[in-house]
Amino acid sequence: MPLTVNLRHLESHNILLRGELPVQELHLDLRDPIIRAEKPLVHNLEVQKLEKALLVQGRLQLTLQCECVRCLKPFAYVLELRDWTCHVPLEGEEKADIVNDRVDLTPYLREDILLEFPQHPLCEANCGGLPKTYLGKPRKTSEAARREDAASAWGELDKLKF
Repeated sequence: MPLTVNLRHLESHNILLRGELPVQELHLDLRDPIIRAEKPLVHNLEVQKLEKALLVQGRLQLTLQCECVRCLKPFAYVLELRDWTCHVPLEGEEKADIVNDRVDLTPYLREDILLEFPQHPLCEANCGGLPKTYLGKPRKTSEAARREDAASAWGELDKLKF
């Protein structure tokens, strides 16, 4: 069930929304295998009605399962929006959809959560990457490298003098 708020309840007092929202309800559509969202979104929000809008303030927290882009080690990344604030218009061009006096806040949560996703997740800031044994082919000796350069077209072009 998405995170919704009833407008009639807001007429008398502010509403506190505390709890967890299953990650499937966020519809994050993650296509990156390096980042996975498996745990629920923890939220602690206060919703108040302004004249022609809603003001939503509070805290959002989502734990992501990531893979380090340098060393490929799995790790947990806690995405936290501590002082999250959202203005939800009820009238005008960008107004929120109102269904049975309820406004769905989920699209606003999703947008700000996706903007906070790590672009290149690292297990540690000073991660050294993969051990040297995994980096690929062993390096050629300098003699073998010289022979290969001499046989290549670039080696022939390097011999030209202008």
